[in-house]
Amino acid sequence: MRRREESYREVAVDAMEIIIQPDPEHAGDLVAQEIVRLFTEKPTAVLGLATGSSPLPIYRALRRRFEAGEVSFAHGMAFTLDEYVGLPYGHPESYRAVIRREIADHLDLPPESLTTPQPHTDDLDGAAAAYDQAIRDAGGVDFQILGIGENGHIGFNEPGVSLGSRTHVGTLTPSTREANARFFEGDLDQVPTQCITQGLGTIMEARQIVLVATGPRKAEAIAQLVEGGVSQKWPATILQHHPRTTVIVDEEAAAGLELLDHYRASYGAVPTWRAT
Repeated sequence: MRRREESYREVAVDAMEIIIQPDPEHAGDLVAQEIVRLFTEKPTAVLGLATGSSPLPIYRALRRRFEAGEVSFAHGMAFTLDEYVGLPYGHPESYRAVIRREIADHLDLPPESLTTPQPHTDDLDGAAAAYDQAIRDAGGVDFQILGIGENGHIGFNEPGVSLGSRTHVGTLTPSTREANARFFEGDLDQVPTQCITQGLGTIMEARQIVLVATGPRKAEAIAQLVEGGVSQKWPATILQHHPRTTVIVDEEAAAGLELLDHYRASYGAVPTWRAT
């Protein structure tokens, strides 16, 4: 796998950017716009893809923009955040299958350019280390999409994980498994208990991070992420130390933010983030 040497424009940011949008679709199109800008300037860019409900509006908007001829991913690469351990090969709810179904198969991204952790092995720790190395060999992730769990997890980095963790085998908390049961016909017993996930240290190496959250159930996690202290109790709070992170939320997810008026005013001073 060749290393990507081209560099996307570097933008100095002195604080986490908070952007409030009226609804998930506006938020999704805003992120898609920035991804189009990235691949226009750097066609060989490396994209970090997340699963779950929050990124779906991004993927819908990105598909529309691709179909309109605004962008090509033919020379790009993509890495997923994580993968379940214990599902049969080809299971429709494996994260490789989900990412292909929701976005990758609808773009001109070459199939071999989509990389996911390998859960079908007797050496899961070795697979985790190999995944970390594959990201390094690709030159690192240029643009990482993130969602956030109600307990503050990003990827499958559950509360208590090391803030400097690398890609690793993890155990899912009961609350995360309950939240994900909706993808398994509501049957908790079908939800895996283990995963391979990029670690927080791995995620923090992405050059640009955009976290999207919508709905009232994400309000507490967003309040902790943006205005709380950095803590293993809320793993996403490590993003406060990232030099280029943007948090995009709808009104409901923003409801717990005390500095809401400040964030609204600050958005007017960030000309990059404009839906077109």
